[in-house]
Amino acid sequence: MTDRRHLLVHGATFAAVGERGDISGVRGGGFPDGLFVRDARHLSRWQLTVDGAVPEVLAPVADGDTARCVLVPRGGRQEPPACTLFREQAVGDSSFVESLRVTGNRAVPTVVRLALTVDADFTDQFELRSDHRTYAKAGAVRSREVLDDGVEFTYRRAEWRSVTTITADPAPDAVEETGTGARRLVWTLALDPQGTAELVLRVMARPHGDRRALRVPRSPASVNERLVAAEGGFMEGVAFPTGWPELAAACARGLADLAALQVPATGPDGEELRVPAAGAPWFLTLLGRDALLTSLFTLPYHPRPAAATLLALAAAQATGADAGGSSLAQPGKIVHEVRHGELAHFGQVPFGRYYGSVDATPLFLVLLGAYTEVTGDPGLARRLEPHARAATGWMLDHGGLTTRGYLVYRADEGGLANQNWKDSPGAICWADGTRPTGAVMAAGAQGYAYDALRRTAYVARAVWGDETYAALLEQAAADLRDRFQRDFWMREHSFPALALDGRGRQVDALASDAGHLLWSGLLDKEYGEAVGRRLLEPDFFSGWGVRTLASGQPAYHPLSYHRGSVWPHDNALIALGLARYGLHDEARTVAHALVEAATATGHRLPEVLAGYGRDTRPEPVPYPHACVRESRSAAAPLALLTAVGGA
Repeated sequence: MTDRRHLLVHGATFAAVGERGDISGVRGGGFPDGLFVRDARHLSRWQLTVDGAVPEVLAPVADGDTARCVLVPRGGRQEPPACTLFREQAVGDSSFVESLRVTGNRAVPTVVRLALTVDADFTDQFELRSDHRTYAKAGAVRSREVLDDGVEFTYRRAEWRSVTTITADPAPDAVEETGTGARRLVWTLALDPQGTAELVLRVMARPHGDRRALRVPRSPASVNERLVAAEGGFMEGVAFPTGWPELAAACARGLADLAALQVPATGPDGEELRVPAAGAPWFLTLLGRDALLTSLFTLPYHPRPAAATLLALAAAQATGADAGGSSLAQPGKIVHEVRHGELAHFGQVPFGRYYGSVDATPLFLVLLGAYTEVTGDPGLARRLEPHARAATGWMLDHGGLTTRGYLVYRADEGGLANQNWKDSPGAICWADGTRPTGAVMAAGAQGYAYDALRRTAYVARAVWGDETYAALLEQAAADLRDRFQRDFWMREHSFPALALDGRGRQVDALASDAGHLLWSGLLDKEYGEAVGRRLLEPDFFSGWGVRTLASGQPAYHPLSYHRGSVWPHDNALIALGLARYGLHDEARTVAHALVEAATATGHRLPEVLAGYGRDTRPEPVPYPHACVRESRSAAAPLALLTAVGGA
């Protein structure tokens, strides 16, 4: 993201606008520009001119749930502007609304000609994410229809149909063609001396297959009222720490972001749910791993997201193998990513339902066990027993625990090269940066598997009444722990390997994933304490958190996505793990670093920070392509509260 784009988020809808509230239709560059719903751009142009010229900015759009800016026609000191324009914009569910107030500045009547150039190109977001691919769209047709109060854009390709409707109150005086496919809405406003005129512009996006009866909000203010109510629902009953106001502010900011990041999903019986989306801008959808970790962090304070996430993932659980192989589905496997866009619909990207994750399945079992234990409610565990048994079966069979001793994945040419949480192509590597080939057994996933086996054993005994199955899983967990400490522990470093390759060789990069092993309890106490203290040494700890890769290794880079950056959710897991092993001072050190990073960025933790040390710069350095709002980071302050309390 650049600092010239401002994000408005409401569930599965987001808009990215410039400093004057415009949308320019830029393609590529790695940042979004437009109104997006269900993975498609439903508004690609939204450009205002005054008397034929782009207005100047008096007050640019600032961060917030409502975009507000102040504009004036171009002029100079000798000729003060004839009017001032106050723009206010917000997004609702599949909608965008703008209030435009034009105030005359002269003591005589003034005529102002406003024009708004609008277009909807319906581009799939995968075409805009700079992946250097092109996608054929045979037979695709775009059409435009002038309405009494605006214009409607329609896109068709075979059975696929999407619509964007733009209306205005008052209606435009004219709708003009531009020669580019865009349309220009034009108004001639006659202002009384120092008088005011107001326009309300509404956009309704109807993605393919979405048959809900939706209405565009009346105004940006009405959208804000809904957001405030949703935020209040998320914060209700949460006891914020009174002795640590900065952590309290980070928790409140995170819960407000989580309220905005709830996207629709469907449960096993077709019930409508709301689950945490992974993040904005590019991941406003259900990602299994992200939703599970977010729900685990919020579980002690707000258990509803956990229940919804478990039901949604149970509904999307694979029941058979994908014969074509592109989705990587296997019986019992939990989905990694769900997409609703055109390219996913036609199979041009594999992410419609994509199962390329080695760790979503064990995390599903971890959350189910934790939910049952924390809430004391056995009902969900009873209802999801077939799904939990199938997920356990996947770990033991297709996942590799029985045949290989560990959860295993291979790079997917059409999808993800790595299928653990560090899923960028070079994330799993030796210290010199060399990447393993063939089968990969990532350390963190083995910790999740261990925890999953133990928690499912608890559920089997306490809820299902199956002592035999519980004992079998407990033995499998104990065996996994013994194998792991034998095969992964690097004696020369007193630290676990990042992974094993297909030949069983230790992938020797020193990485933060070791902290996840503390969270899952996989390491013996002596090993765990050694790892916890090692993570706080200067090559790992930047002052803002633990780096994904310790500095000083050839593979390290402070601006690499997974080879030296600092991830808040990664550090939240580490803090929970440190507390589990009794390293409370170290847990507080990590927690204070993250809270101070949040305080420096308006109490909001981004998806990821650059790995530069605090001794290099006294403020955290942003990572250039981070999600501005990310559910795991939003929930991370709650995990810190669990780990260290309010001190």
